[in-house]
Amino acid sequence: MLNVSLVTTFFLTGLPHAPALDTMLFGIFLVIYILTVLGNLLILLVIRVDSHLHTPMYYFLTNLSFIDMWFSTVTVPKMLMALVSPGGRAISFYSCVAQLYSFHFLGSTECFLYTVMSYDRYLAISYPLRYSSMMSGRVCALLATGTWLSGSLHSAVQTTLTFRLPYCGPSQIQHYFCDAPPILKLACADTSAIEMVIFVNIGVVASGCFLLIVLSYVSIVCSILRIRTSEGRHRAFQTCASHCIVVLCFFVPCVFIYLRPGSRDLMDGVVAVFYTVLTPLLNPVVYTLRNKEVKKALLKLKDQVVHSQSE
Repeated sequence: MLNVSLVTTFFLTGLPHAPALDTMLFGIFLVIYILTVLGNLLILLVIRVDSHLHTPMYYFLTNLSFIDMWFSTVTVPKMLMALVSPGGRAISFYSCVAQLYSFHFLGSTECFLYTVMSYDRYLAISYPLRYSSMMSGRVCALLATGTWLSGSLHSAVQTTLTFRLPYCGPSQIQHYFCDAPPILKLACADTSAIEMVIFVNIGVVASGCFLLIVLSYVSIVCSILRIRTSEGRHRAFQTCASHCIVVLCFFVPCVFIYLRPGSRDLMDGVVAVFYTVLTPLLNPVVYTLRNKEVKKALLKLKDQVVHSQSE
């Protein structure tokens, strides 16, 4: 149950920067946001229309694209509003609750999904003959549902712990979106116990997922080294490299912000840009530019569009 708070509106300080850079930053982040949404929508469309991509790997990729599209939407539009208007920095108490819940819900779901995707790659490379039966449509649906439910539960814990405290002022959040560490600094009560619980909660999820991902890839590397043909080894490494790039870009900033002692508002805001703004853009870039099957499907979709227009 959330405590009744005296604060009805919070004010986000936004990204630390010189006021003269407002217009330039607005333009940069607007372009990145549009590319992120369009890129992830394109992946969803291509996988939807191309039957060759109706496999477990691309099923999980559609989940990832959907998450990334909304993960960026939770924070970037509010950041853009703050850059163009001083009034855009204000956010109501319950909007802040909703933003924090949505942010941790999508972020932790993505964390669990990366773990499932690494397990999927492990089965595909280590057990190619039994892969289709081991990763049936029902199993994929159960794994995907499990990631969403786990993310929802994890976020509910974070949000409840953060907003069960009284907030009676000040109301200025040293960040460009509502997140637990900067919000807890505004509480009118001792936050040490709750900060420790949140730290352990995030730590268990992040370190647990990362450990499982590492174990999966150690097993994958061992399996790849047993592949006799160099072409087979190269293809397997290329598939896994795409996933590893995105995983590292997501986990490294998260660990830096949430799992290190102390907090520096300036540094946290800058680092947060990597996994809230840039990582969602990396998904369509990495999975299209480094993936022959997706590029082939894109060309096929382009030809279909050109053909339909010419008729």
